[in-house]
Amino acid sequence: MLRKTPNITRSKSRGKTAGPDAARVPAPGEGKRGEEGYLGYLLRQAHAAVRLTMERTLADLGITPPQFAVLTMLNAYPGLSGADVARLTFLTPQTVGVIIRNLERDGAILMTPHPVHGRIQQWTLTPRGATLLRACRERVIALEKRLAAGLDPKAEAGIRRWLAGIAADLQED
Repeated sequence: MLRKTPNITRSKSRGKTAGPDAARVPAPGEGKRGEEGYLGYLLRQAHAAVRLTMERTLADLGITPPQFAVLTMLNAYPGLSGADVARLTFLTPQTVGVIIRNLERDGAILMTPHPVHGRIQQWTLTPRGATLLRACRERVIALEKRLAAGLDPKAEAGIRRWLAGIAADLQED
């Protein structure tokens, strides 16, 4: 049995017109994609928009948002294992393995064996990696300023606290 699917149009038409009975897909900020939407959906929508903008911002540096996350965590916490990096960046260990191999190949990070547990590989930034991270951070900081535009420092701190609290609270589930 075939199901009939409704005709759906996008709110921003790409030169094509839809039939008169077509449903309109709301733009971000409208309907359920706006203040009426579920918080989880709105967080995911915002994340997708930030990630796409970050991808475009970092593209000419040859860095992806996941690579930026790995470089950021290795800068903040030198000597992490690949498994630790995966946990901190919300990436799979397999993805982190690929990222680490590529960053090592490019000379951005360096592996050293753990002093006690020789099978554990610890990763640190090289001078090239630190330079690359600085270039990335300049662009990401500009994006962060765009995200916080219109917020006073107290409101921004409150939002940061709220987001960190959600992560901490829901991690226990």
